[in-house]
Amino acid sequence: QEQLQESGGGVVQAGGSLRLSCQASGGIFSNYGFGWFRQYPGKDRELVAGITWTGYVTYYSDSAKGRFTISRDNDENTVTLRMNSLKPEDTAVYYCARNSQLQSGSRAIRNPDNYNFWGQGTQVTVSS
Repeated sequence: QEQLQESGGGVVQAGGSLRLSCQASGGIFSNYGFGWFRQYPGKDRELVAGITWTGYVTYYSDSAKGRFTISRDNDENTVTLRMNSLKPEDTAVYYCARNSQLQSGSRAIRNPDNYNFWGQGTQVTVSS
């Protein structure tokens, strides 16, 4: 059974860093792009970062640019989101998601509607 499992969330002070990891299992990992989303209470999920199936192209939301880095390891079937200079407004539940398009390219990873398989989420709390 295909599964995405996030880890690495927690509580950190403003200005600190966290590394979120998404472990994929049970499916074909390397042929799809992946993304990280976050969700505030009562709000829709928003796309924070995406990475193509090759790993060569990435996408970041304006709020993530310069602070977050997405990467993938196709040998380990993992996608990582490194978050630096964290702010209280980064507090949210973070979700790993797989893109629906085979060999997801740069355009596909930018569209939040293209993601159709999700992990359970991990809580990130940034204290001021």
